[in-house]
Amino acid sequence: MHTPFGIANLWITGDFATRFVGIILLTCSIVTWVILFNHLWDLRKLRKLMPEVERFWRATSYEDGLHSFSNGSFNPYYKIAKEASSASIHHQSQSTNHRELLQTLNYSEWMARSIKNSIDGVAAQFQKGLTFLGSTGAIAPFVGLFGTVWGIYHALISISSSGSAQIDQVAGPIGEALIMTALGLSVAIPAVLSFNAINRANKLQIADLNRFGNDLLAYFVTGARVKSGE
Repeated sequence: MHTPFGIANLWITGDFATRFVGIILLTCSIVTWVILFNHLWDLRKLRKLMPEVERFWRATSYEDGLHSFSNGSFNPYYKIAKEASSASIHHQSQSTNHRELLQTLNYSEWMARSIKNSIDGVAAQFQKGLTFLGSTGAIAPFVGLFGTVWGIYHALISISSSGSAQIDQVAGPIGEALIMTALGLSVAIPAVLSFNAINRANKLQIADLNRFGNDLLAYFVTGARVKSGE
């Protein structure tokens, strides 16, 4: 048996609008948690890459350093280092027909732009799902509020049809309205917290990638990595 004021009863006795709102909120909640767990998993994999970064800098040659990275598809450090190497080879292999362009954009500027573009591409991948989380956090309370208004509307219909406002006649619709409010908040709050947590983690990770990119730039321009404190 189900309680006459529970979520199961809300689904059984609710009309199309009530069920539609419930489906929207449930879908948003599932997607929110999927995005959160995916980002947590990606962050865990990024942390495991830090020993590879140290091995890269301790390698005897740049190619050996690239080979020290794992071959997994999710390795932003390898991606940035590989694209930086390709950009360096491209610049140095230009023919004499492109000398005017090379004089306008020297080697240091070329490498700085190439590395920055690589980091920006990786950073864009980190942002996946944030738009959905931000939108869900902003819209979910209002979707729940729509269900609340719909429940109050049903309560008014019950009062109008019976001619009296007895508690047993309006308890169901009012309970439906309160449940919808709670569901909207239960979806919005995790979405907002996830958005803030992921955004902060992304900023820290991008800052680390920028440091890696600066070390790469120093290596290609000067031939040596600029270590911290130097």
